[in-house]
Amino acid sequence: MKKVIEFVKKLQSDNRFGSFDEAAIKQAVILKILSLLDWDPFDVDEVQPEYTVDGARVDFLLRHNNADRIFVFVKKGDDLSKHQGETLTTAVQGNVKMALLTDGLSWWFFLPLHQGSADEKKFLVLDMNAQKAEDVAEKLCDFLSKDSVISGKAQKAAEDIYNTRQKAFMVKENLPKAWDMIMKEPKRWLFDVLAEVTKQICGHKPDRTTVEEFINSRTDLKARVSTMLKPKPPVMPPKSKAAAQREDYASKSIKAFAFKGKHYDVKSWKAMLVRICETIFPQHRDDLEVLFTLSGKDKGYFSKNPYEFLNCEKISGTNIYLDVGLNAKEVVDLAYKLILLFGYKESDLVLEVK
Repeated sequence: MKKVIEFVKKLQSDNRFGSFDEAAIKQAVILKILSLLDWDPFDVDEVQPEYTVDGARVDFLLRHNNADRIFVFVKKGDDLSKHQGETLTTAVQGNVKMALLTDGLSWWFFLPLHQGSADEKKFLVLDMNAQKAEDVAEKLCDFLSKDSVISGKAQKAAEDIYNTRQKAFMVKENLPKAWDMIMKEPKRWLFDVLAEVTKQICGHKPDRTTVEEFINSRTDLKARVSTMLKPKPPVMPPKSKAAAQREDYASKSIKAFAFKGKHYDVKSWKAMLVRICETIFPQHRDDLEVLFTLSGKDKGYFSKNPYEFLNCEKISGTNIYLDVGLNAKEVVDLAYKLILLFGYKESDLVLEVK
């Protein structure tokens, strides 16, 4: 894996790769990485270029013992999501279990034959510019090395991630429904909880009639039931008065930032966010649980389960993962939410953009 790490670092440091056209990306990046992962780019029975499925082109087909394993699609452009549909349609037609869509710097892995939307089938995203070279190399070895692919380890690991994320999706989707059911009939659900706890204490589960008689005999308890069930509002940082005046960073890139007077050079918005976390968290180790109250539209930003996110990074010194699949605006908004959450002033963070 050492050579893979070295090449990823080269990709991260050499700006020429970002200007390559598709042909150059294939030759200088894709084939190079495949060779480092023990695929033989000179053996067309192993790495077949320009493969076609019902008239659709697949840039590279990875094969072993005459079995099609992975379709690799190479697209030059700023938005890979435009090519998701074509990628999945061709992969389904070719009946391959795994597909890869890349521009050389971003790598999107899919399970095309599984159920769900394109985003649900996408089980992994690697971003050369935002993630540590060691993390990128490890994931490339896990899911794209010849040994992992032909042994079935890559497929099993991918399906484990898919199943974990599906479970998380289902839980998040149904928690509000479960809460509504409890709030509509609080006594009904309290019966079950009280009976189960009684069983845990003494080993005997009371029948429903006994539990109901107990609750009805406690007028104070009946009055407190609805109050007890009301959710506590999450702890949120104070609203920033300057948030509405912030400039639009969508077309800009981050060069550096300063936090409480200390200067930090960074190469991307995501790298800035990770660095801010690494700077702040050690000072607030006993308060990190409050991070899980931060959320955007229908999603949280932090988790102890890395498989909840397509693209995440573990914050050094913690067991917490940060979703780094964010755009520039989301990164800036979250950065200010973070510093306010932990009691700093908005003016403590100064961004240097270009």
